[in-house]
Amino acid sequence: QVQLVESGGGLVQPGDSLRLSCAASGLTFNRYTMGWFRQAPGKGREFVAAIAGTGGAASEADSVKDRFSISRDNSKNSIDLQMNDLKPEDTAIYYCAAQSSGNWRYPHNYDYWGQGTQVTVSL
Repeated sequence: QVQLVESGGGLVQPGDSLRLSCAASGLTFNRYTMGWFRQAPGKGREFVAAIAGTGGAASEADSVKDRFSISRDNSKNSIDLQMNDLKPEDTAIYYCAAQSSGNWRYPHNYDYWGQGTQVTVSL
């Protein structure tokens, strides 16, 4: 049984930093591209970042580029999302997901999802 468990969300002020983590189990981790998506109230699920199974390639959405960074540790079956200079528009539930193939920017290409962790950026 595949499980993805996110952690690290919370309430922060604009300009602060947060580091999200996702622990994976039940899958051959290095064979999966791992991604972060987010969903704000009333909006669809939005691509944030993804990293290939080997960790050799990664991509971030234009809206978070230069502020967010994705990384993975295949020895620990985990990925992180370092989020710097957070803005109110970053407020959303953040989801970790795993995919075996397909364009990593589209949520329908992902096979497994975590339950999400809330990030709120507010004064």
